[in-house]
Amino acid sequence: MSVSALLGLASFSKLTSNNDDDWVDRLNHLYTVILLVIFAVFISGGQYVGNPIECWTPAHFTGAFVAYTKSYCWVKNTYYIPITDTIPVEHHDRDSEELTYYQWVPIILMFMAFMFKFPCLIWRTFNGGSAINLEKIVTMTTGTQIGSVDKRKETITHIAAYMDRWLEAHRNYHFNALIRFRQRVSRVFCFLCAKREGTYLTGLYIFVKLLYVVNVICQFFVLNGFMGGWYNLYGFEVISGLANDHSWRDSPRFPKVTMCDFDIRQLQNIQRYTVQCVLPINLFNEKIFIFLWFWFCLVAVMTCGNFVFWLWRALFRVSRVAYIKKYLRILDELKGTEDKKYAKKFADEYLRDDGIFVLRLVAKNSNDILLSDLVRELWSIYKNKPLIKKTMAENDYTNESPA
Repeated sequence: MSVSALLGLASFSKLTSNNDDDWVDRLNHLYTVILLVIFAVFISGGQYVGNPIECWTPAHFTGAFVAYTKSYCWVKNTYYIPITDTIPVEHHDRDSEELTYYQWVPIILMFMAFMFKFPCLIWRTFNGGSAINLEKIVTMTTGTQIGSVDKRKETITHIAAYMDRWLEAHRNYHFNALIRFRQRVSRVFCFLCAKREGTYLTGLYIFVKLLYVVNVICQFFVLNGFMGGWYNLYGFEVISGLANDHSWRDSPRFPKVTMCDFDIRQLQNIQRYTVQCVLPINLFNEKIFIFLWFWFCLVAVMTCGNFVFWLWRALFRVSRVAYIKKYLRILDELKGTEDKKYAKKFADEYLRDDGIFVLRLVAKNSNDILLSDLVRELWSIYKNKPLIKKTMAENDYTNESPA
């Protein structure tokens, strides 16, 4: 990878929201990341600015002893035994009830935020390999929504001319056995091909969509391992507790009152103390992780549905032709059988997967009126190409000749 690519990966623009994806992508890499970062900063403030733990110590403990007890119990981990249960005599039985997560909550939240951002970084880093500036096209198109009619027409003309040069520059001008094989493969597996087959952007985007799906599902497993193996079904526990009028004040998942064991060495004697501690930070941890469980479920459903939708668009070519014909029909550009036939060629042979993908992205970030203007301009450019114009003229002559 070149130095410029590495600098581009690290640039601030890669971390902010652009117009080169759809709202489900932004739900993952923008809104979810903002939520996780806010939660991480909030919990960090509670841990490092306030008092994350307070312990009930014996009466003879001085101020230094109390401070030592609080610091030790915070670092070592505390364990939870219900107030009505007897504390086990064996220490390994106590260790099995240790709470190991509360010190690391800010770190795990920041790690999760990075994982939600990672697919976006992949997309922003590699979509430039298609040799088209997606963000610039979408930004210019959306910027014409509130401009004058003449300015909008001029911008649409420039965008259409730019797209035409891009589409024509990335074609196979030589056809051999290898190229024909790649074209056949691209009909089913668009992500295996390159930009000259017109599937680079589409394949990369589908791959990034898959990364979003894998990421949001893996988040449950990450949190399940982090919490100790109970988090996957935590939302159902909360719903069940609410349905049965159970209170959250004594939640065994995020206990507020815990126990802590520590040893004090006095010469050759070792004195063990067991103290009771309170974890105020768990009051916030509980609410945060309840919210995250339901939020991740929502994001997972949206992301999986969106992935299937885009995959269907990429694999079934009928949707591509129907998409273009819809706008040409709105524009009243399909006046006969010949126009319908050339509309199919316009979609399959001229725009191809990547061209349709750019148009869909414009539609996702602007409106159908602007997209209709762009489709009309591209359709006009296509029909005025020498080879297409000649073929259409020959067909018109043949149709007008007497039998």
